[in-house]
Amino acid sequence: MGQFTVEQEFMLDGKPLKILSGAIHYFRLLPKDYEHSLYNLKALGFNAVETYIPWNFHETVEGVFDFSGTKDLKRFIQTAADIGLYVIVRPSPYICAEWEFGGLPAWLLNKNVRVRSRDQNFLDYVARYYDRLFEILVPLQIDHHGPILMMQVENEYGSYGEDKAYLHALAQLMRNRGVTVPLFTSDGSWQQCLEAGSLAEEGILPTGNFGSKSVKRLNNLKQFHKQFHQQWPLMSMEFWDGWFNRWGDRMITRQSDELINEIKEAIQLGSINLYMFHGGTNFGFWNGCSARGRIDLPQVTSYDYDAPLNEAGNPTEKYFKIQRLIKSRFPELEQSEPRVKPLMKIDEIKLKSKVSLFSILNDISHYSQSFYPEAMEKAGSGYGYMVYRTTLKTATRQEYLRIVDARDRVQLFLDNEKVYTAYQEAIGEKFEVALKQPTVQADILVENMGRVNYGYKLTAPTQRKGIGQGLMQDLHFVQNWEQFDIDFDLLTSEHFEQEWQAEQPGFYRYEFIVDIPQSTYIDVSDFGKGIVLVNGFNIGRYWDIGPTLSLYIPGALLKQGMNTIVVFETEGKYADKISLLQAPKYISS
Repeated sequence: MGQFTVEQEFMLDGKPLKILSGAIHYFRLLPKDYEHSLYNLKALGFNAVETYIPWNFHETVEGVFDFSGTKDLKRFIQTAADIGLYVIVRPSPYICAEWEFGGLPAWLLNKNVRVRSRDQNFLDYVARYYDRLFEILVPLQIDHHGPILMMQVENEYGSYGEDKAYLHALAQLMRNRGVTVPLFTSDGSWQQCLEAGSLAEEGILPTGNFGSKSVKRLNNLKQFHKQFHQQWPLMSMEFWDGWFNRWGDRMITRQSDELINEIKEAIQLGSINLYMFHGGTNFGFWNGCSARGRIDLPQVTSYDYDAPLNEAGNPTEKYFKIQRLIKSRFPELEQSEPRVKPLMKIDEIKLKSKVSLFSILNDISHYSQSFYPEAMEKAGSGYGYMVYRTTLKTATRQEYLRIVDARDRVQLFLDNEKVYTAYQEAIGEKFEVALKQPTVQADILVENMGRVNYGYKLTAPTQRKGIGQGLMQDLHFVQNWEQFDIDFDLLTSEHFEQEWQAEQPGFYRYEFIVDIPQSTYIDVSDFGKGIVLVNGFNIGRYWDIGPTLSLYIPGALLKQGMNTIVVFETEGKYADKISLLQAPKYISS
């Protein structure tokens, strides 16, 4: 049984421990890839791995907890222990992490709660989740013969609020459920953030998040510690070695030599956690979104982050430069050659079949009716896509319509013909359409492109997705709605026997044989916008505005023999052939 304490230094079994940690998010990898990434972290010479735990990943449906299969948190932690790594866990209800809604479940939007606050209703939901979560974590603490060194109370709360009663309540919830290892908070390394977001007055360690000006940031942290007459160890809990990307932006990278100099300064003064060591992938609909005034900016599927391991988990130039730095600074640490997984290439996989969304909508959706349109969180899962259907009565052949209070992206079809597409900045504006029949079926395909993961908009009405107020014809709202919450798990090969029509959202099925399954990238540059399913697994979103024009396919999703790729395309663009690549493709390449 180990003993980890926070004194003037981090102490493990009575001996000083400098923590050299890297962030790996198990929820952005598949379980078969845990060992590869964790091994490469150990090979770097590091001694710990850090991970968040996203609440919405494990309680996507209210009251239903899932820690199995691709959500096997315990397996990740035990794999780290088997490799010889300690673990830092950040289980706070909110995680940011460029993750959908910062890890908060979408169903909270149906509740009368104030998130990230002392609101007892919110804390009751957290407590119910913690009852299940800490059944897993408590036995894995270092003083229970496990690898977990310490745990986080809340994440960057000083960039959001100053409710110390809330922070205290979270810490107490953790202690009451058996957490005995040291607790910490992490915030921006300046006075206001540290003061608002920490619990230093209760003896809980404040740590700092930054990626530059290491000496200044750590000195700020040191001075903050002194306010409480403490000489705690200094730690950058998030040392940003790259950055994330948004749709339509250029790829963001960080020069490796400049990074190495900053890391060198940081580890001279304290401990470090590289954020990220391996970024991975925002599979499914789990990407987050940046809040920017009226417009929210969703993040791309790849969470490559320009990290020491690339999206596939293979070492980059940064990796080897960091490894050399660690060798020169700590020659006694054991290092080894990193593992490199092979990637495969397959050219010209032919289109097998295709079908229009509206031909099979009833079969692959969860259906509801309402007089007024209901938000996606109420009428469905709250994620992905929903079709709203109503009937328009023709008064004149040319009519003015307006879709009011809808998020995030809408496409309007009149009798299955696309007549209008709008994104956030244009939704709500008046537009003209031609009504060709006395009554016309109106279908609005709405995509939730990701909720904000950071900042003041967490509590804003804009985080409710789908259609809010409704569709206006002339000066009145149209009522009586059918709602189709699309469930891609319901899609089968038999559905492709139905009708396909051009210029409609549709599904495109490709089949190919693999002798030895290996990781790869699918080239989506011939498509417009949508998602890709690999053997039924949603590997994430694509969009032709870039910067990425490919999606990563982990080898663990493929099987020897026949494999299937299904592309759900909303813009009517498709390819007769697709290719699998050995490297990612970007809009500039």
